[in-house]
Order: sequence, then C-alpha cells, then structure tokens
Amino acid sequence: MEILRYKNQSAKQLFGEREETSSAVESAVGRIIADVRENGDKALKAYAEKFDGFNGGSFEVTEIEISKAVQSLSSDYIKMLETSVFNIEKFHKKQLRKGFEIDDGNRIVGQKITPLERAGIYVPGGTAAYPSTVLMNAVPAKIAGVKEIVMTTPAKADGKIRAEVLAAAKICGVDRIFKAGGAQAIAALAYGTESIPKVDKITGPGNVYVAAAKRLVSGVCGIDMIAGPSEILIVADKGANPAVVAADLLSQAEHDVNASAVLLTDSKELAEKVVTELEIQVGKLPRKEIAQTSLDNNCKIILTDSIDCAIELSDKYAPEHLELCVGNAFEYLEKVKNAGSVFLGYNTPEAAGDYYAGPNHTLPTGGTARFSSPLGVDDFVKSTQYIYYTKSALESAAVDIIKFAVSEGLDAHAESVIARLDR
Repeated sequence: MEILRYKNQSAKQLFGEREETSSAVESAVGRIIADVRENGDKALKAYAEKFDGFNGGSFEVTEIEISKAVQSLSSDYIKMLETSVFNIEKFHKKQLRKGFEIDDGNRIVGQKITPLERAGIYVPGGTAAYPSTVLMNAVPAKIAGVKEIVMTTPAKADGKIRAEVLAAAKICGVDRIFKAGGAQAIAALAYGTESIPKVDKITGPGNVYVAAAKRLVSGVCGIDMIAGPSEILIVADKGANPAVVAADLLSQAEHDVNASAVLLTDSKELAEKVVTELEIQVGKLPRKEIAQTSLDNNCKIILTDSIDCAIELSDKYAPEHLELCVGNAFEYLEKVKNAGSVFLGYNTPEAAGDYYAGPNHTLPTGGTARFSSPLGVDDFVKSTQYIYYTKSALESAAVDIIKFAVSEGLDAHAESVIARLDR
C-alpha cells in the first residue's frame, strides 16, 4: 500500500470521488417505487421472492416469533442489549427540547414541539445483522414521544429474521415489524400498502438502492439523511499503537467493498508500521475478501507536516467517523469543524460508538458532515410556531406591516391588517 505525502493537493485529488447514486440505479428504484405505490402488497411479495427468496406467509412479524427470538438468546446477550439501550437513552434524553413562549403583554409568540405520529425504521439485512441499528433509531424515537414505531427489515428465504434484531426491537419498544427490505420497503413506508402503514418519516441506513429510494420519496415523507458507504478517518501521532490503528481502519473496511478507511499522520514510522499491520490483520478476518477489496480501492495513508495540518485536511474530507488517536485529543477537539462523530484518545475505538457508548451511530457520510448532524431526538419531532396579537398590539405594528406588504406588491396582505383597524 502506497503512503502519500500531503502537498496541498485538493481533497478530490487525495481522496477521489465520493460515491454518488447512478442514474441507472435511480431509474430502477423509481420503477420499484411506482410498482409498490400502485400494487401494494402484491408488488412487495414479488420483490421479496425475487431479491430475498422469501415467498410465503404474512409480512408482519408475530408476537410468537418475537418471543421465540428473545428466548433463543442468552441472558448475557439480552443484558448487553439492555445496557446499551440504557446508555443510548441517557445520552439522547439530553437532546429533548421544550417549546418556548415570549409574552410582551399585548403580543404573544411561541413555539411548541410535537412528536411525529408514526416513524418508519429501516434495518438492513444483506451481509450482516444490525441490532445496533434498531437501537440507534428506535430509542431516540421513543424518547421524542413518537406514537407508533414501525420497522422493516428483509427476511431470509425461510421467512425468518435474525433473533438479535427482533430482540433489540422488543427491548426498545418497536410497535410493529415487517419482513420487507430494499427500495420496495422504503416505498411501502412512504406510501403505505395493505399491510404496511404509511409513516411520517423514514430513518435508517441501507445500500445504494435504499439510499436512492429515500432520496426519491423525500417530500412524500421525511427522511433522516442519504447514507452512503461507511467511512473512518484516523488522525494519529507517533504515540499511537500501529496495531490498534490498523484494527480501527479494518473495522470500517469490513463493512462492505465501498467503505473508506483513511489515516492521516505526521509520523512516517507509524505509517509504515500500519501498512505492515494491515497486511497481517486483514488475512485473519472472516470477512477478509470484503475488507481487502475495501482497502485496495478506498484506503489512504497520508503523511502530513503536523497534526494541525491533519485536522485541517480532515475537515475538508468531513468524515462520518473521526478518531483523534493523539496524546492531547481534547485540545484538538475544538479545532474539528466537520465530522459526524469524534472518538478521542488512544483508547476509544469507533466500535464503542457503534454499539455501546450512547451517542448515535447513524451519521452523515460522503462529506455531508459539513452541513448535517447525527440522528437524534430532533429527527422525530417537529416545531410549530404560534402568534397572538391584541388589537392594541396590532395597531402599534400596523404601519410597519402595511409598509412591508406594499413594498412587496402584496396589497391584500396590507388590506388584511387595515380591515382590523378602526376606519
């Protein structure tokens, strides 16, 4: 693996293009959405058989199926899920917003916060099971006060869903679970079918087809973000352990072949040792083929003149996950402007955030951390403003409001004020 030297190249020159949805994918997804919108469950069944090999039974998971799933797992595993939920709840409860009101005597203005009625959570199946995705989406929705949480996830050919996913859904209070995956599940959540109810907002990650579907239904319902392939960027100094840095890079590379892993360091010695460690460690992974392809296509190791320079370069990249594997990590935290989630010091692996620490793991990817935030309680509420004027308050503001309306050429706006005044 080549070690690059940063010499004021642009982010595009160093990191290449971030993945964008192709027109062919959007066209195929558009057809699926139209089919589900028109044909409902009939279309869902056809796609479930085509893509998942599942061709029988009800879409909705029964209470018996959920109970059997929970009972099949060890008490230690259930306890681990419960501890993770506790940590996630503790963090997200701090995000709760209250409304406010400003009372000037004759004029009252305010804002009230209302939870969404129904939220839809998409949980990928594919090459791995993700109970952590269930927790990270359902817990903030529950804290926000969402009335009904609906979850979709693809079933295996035998019609079963991984027990770990069902147990996670049970523990954090998901109301209904459906066996549906891919773009067709997103369409079902957006428009509703005979089985799956229409939701107000869809959250959760997925492959390129799921991402395209969320983009296309945005506006019909809300979405959290368009999540692309997973990313990690590590800023490390000479004090970092090369074996640990390599392991952290591989923790993202094993996700899928499009995942990105980047190391920025001011230590040539560390960079060279990390290259060696990657070659040793990747061969030991059960998902080594996926990890190796990801490394070959998307891994970058870049030498910078200083850690400050590395932070500046990281901000240009705006990574989903940023690890500051440096001795004085908190000093650099304030310099970070663009990152989904930041992991501080030598002893904080990105995996701690994926599962257990409490902050959300649904994060902006593809450079969108420049303007987007992690999933949180705010994604499951909406704000409504309200205004109250007494007659005297309107009279005192009337001249200004009328002047404003006339300046925009909207005379009826002005007349709506004048009509309330004594002639």
